[in-house]
Amino acid sequence: MLSRPGRKAAEGILAAVTALVTFLLPVLPLLGLLLTLLLGRYPGCEAIVRLSERIAARRGGKPTAPRRASLPKPPRAFAPAGGLLIALGLAQRPPPLAA
Repeated sequence: MLSRPGRKAAEGILAAVTALVTFLLPVLPLLGLLLTLLLGRYPGCEAIVRLSERIAARRGGKPTAPRRASLPKPPRAFAPAGGLLIALGLAQRPPPLAA
């Protein structure tokens, strides 16, 4: 069978379309989300509102001020560190000799 120029062109176009689809397929979800955001719709907004209402109902329905979380206490150091380490190191040496 002899190949015709039209067939090679069709194969080239098919290869180009396949490459384009392969490139765009992973990008489609991002483009869909971007399009909905540009149109003013926020996906999942209703679910977030329902979830927050459910949590508020479980607490008693009355919103309260959030409690401040206390910072964890640092672990107790048994060895001198920082400035205390330098001070103890200097305190154990005699003063330098006068030149």
